[in-house]
Amino acid sequence: MNSDDIIQVRNLRKIYRVGKVEVPALRGVDLTVRRGEFLSIIGPSGSGKSTLFHIIGALTPPTSGEVRVADQDLSKMSDADRTRMRKRTVGFVFQKFNLLPNLTARDNIAIARFIAGLDPKPEPEFEEILKVLNIGHRLDHKPSELSGGEQQRVAIARAIVNHPAILLADEPTGNLDTENSAAVLQVLRDLNRRLGQTVLMITHNPEAAAYGDSIVHMRDGRIIDRI
Repeated sequence: MNSDDIIQVRNLRKIYRVGKVEVPALRGVDLTVRRGEFLSIIGPSGSGKSTLFHIIGALTPPTSGEVRVADQDLSKMSDADRTRMRKRTVGFVFQKFNLLPNLTARDNIAIARFIAGLDPKPEPEFEEILKVLNIGHRLDHKPSELSGGEQQRVAIARAIVNHPAILLADEPTGNLDTENSAAVLQVLRDLNRRLGQTVLMITHNPEAAAYGDSIVHMRDGRIIDRI
């Protein structure tokens, strides 16, 4: 694995079994992501992009092939090893904000540190991330008091408060209007450019995908091109 690469996937295959029927989701995918890159993956439903996301994020094992993330070989890990790897290495942002409604934004962020066994109070340098996210003035508000865009920015803060090597964003603007979508995508772009955060984003929206340094197109479980 090249030292400049943070993700390397080789001949990756994933087959789901429904009864006696085998359903191939990935059909020999090769992919490399550089450290500090913002990569967008785009494709229609059923193209395999979500399955690829879940395997890279150590949420599910591959059927075959090699998957190396931050110098760790996921294809040889046990479930327990993958869980530990996720806590240390990967942050997740999903279409649904998944914020706890009874907690303030501050506590929703702190809970990620608590789960990881860290001091719930972020390090002083986290203030720079809050400036990029522009939510420092909203930390004492509960989710119901925040706009959709603000809730997603809190979710992003929670995802990166433990300084993961990789941020995986799954349709992060899927529940947002045009204005809030643009704001969230710009935040991801700023985190990438100003802080060097590696970002891997999957989307069905070409305008969202354009925020990436490069775009991978998937169809029928394969990568068809990269631009």
